[in-house]
Formats: sequence, C-alpha cells, structure tokens
Amino acid sequence: MKLLALETANEQCSVSLIDDAQELYFQLDERTKAQTQTILPLIEQALLQTNTQLADLTAIAFSRGPGSFSGVRINAAVAQALAWSQDLPVIPVSSLQALAQAAYRLNGLEQVTAVLDARMQEVYIANFSLDEQGMMQAIDDEKLLSYEQATAYCQFTAIGSGSELIKPTDIDSEAASNQHTSNVNIKATAQDIATIARVCAAQQKWVDAEYALPVYLRDDAWKKIPEQGKAN
Repeated sequence: MKLLALETANEQCSVSLIDDAQELYFQLDERTKAQTQTILPLIEQALLQTNTQLADLTAIAFSRGPGSFSGVRINAAVAQALAWSQDLPVIPVSSLQALAQAAYRLNGLEQVTAVLDARMQEVYIANFSLDEQGMMQAIDDEKLLSYEQATAYCQFTAIGSGSELIKPTDIDSEAASNQHTSNVNIKATAQDIATIARVCAAQQKWVDAEYALPVYLRDDAWKKIPEQGKAN
C-alpha cells in the first residue's frame, strides 16, 4: 500500500507519501497562501524521491475542509485530477479531524476541541476523542458557530487558529469547567492526513474521484467578499 496525502486547507502546503508501515516522504512549505505554486512541485518531488509512479498509489488522501476557501478548493481539485488520471480512489479527511490528530501527534492530547477561524466572527468547531487505533474521532457534528455558540459547544482543550477566539471562562457552563489552556500554534499537516488515511485505506474506506469534493460548512463560501453578509 502506498498513499499520497495532501494538505493545503490551512493556508500552508504539505505533502506526505506513506506505505502501510512508515512515512516515505514529507515536506512542508510554510509560506502563507502559496499553495497554488507549491503543491504540484511537492508532489513531483515526493514521487521522484520515493521512486513512485502515480499508478503505484493505492489512493490519494486530502484535507476536504472546512478551512480556507481557496486552500480547500485547491486541495480537492488537485486530488481529484490526480485520481482521475490513474483511476485511483480518494480519501477525503476532515480538516478538523486532522487538526485533532496533530494535537495527539505533537502534544499527546487524547481529547480536544478543534477550532478553526472562519472569519466573520465565526469558527469551525468539533470535539474529538482518541479511539483504540490511535485515531482522533469526532464525538459530535462539525459546526460553523458564532464565538458565543462555540464557547458552549467546546468540551475539551481548544486547539487551532480559532481557539483563542472563544472564551469558556466568560460563560457559566459545563464547557467552561472542562476547558483547559488553548493552543493556537497546533496546525495539521499532510502527516496527519496520512495517519488517518492509512487506517481508512486498511478498511477500504475511500470513494471514487468524482466525490473528491470540498466541504465549506458555510453556504455562501462561494460568494465574493463584498457579497458576503448581504441578505439573500
């Protein structure tokens, strides 16, 4: 088994190539909003350095969102195009789940609330807990919520770019008592996408390339900035 994992949804760009036992390649480009220029060269480098052809891959995994609109769109489009070219299946991975997986990988956290800044005074949020396979699993639905709503929704240590935007201590709720110090510095990479994808691939939990679709959560994500906030 060989899996190619792509991550561009958090305004950075990274690529990982793994087999069923180890990581064969990983590269991260931390330049903000440079995904369009870097994703294809990183993929080419991954294949070259591991002596892998696209046809050798078992599947292509990608962060399907929610996250940066352009980043999510780029990731889905590239994954879909590559998969179509070789008739490969794809493994769409939640950006929030990948963020939770990063918290476990980096900090050993087994229960977290993944929070991403969605702009417009809102955040993307979901609560996660570690399962027996070492994978962070959502225990509730992914939501697009206001800061106040997200505060009440938060159950565990808040992580991610939106973690400092919610303040459980300001609200008298069970969530407030369960909240620990937030960690805004944790970011998911293709390594976390790959970790989740390896478990999915072992169970053949993948879809055809036509279903390599982005998930925005916000209905008006496609609108131009001046149009956002206008009444329908």
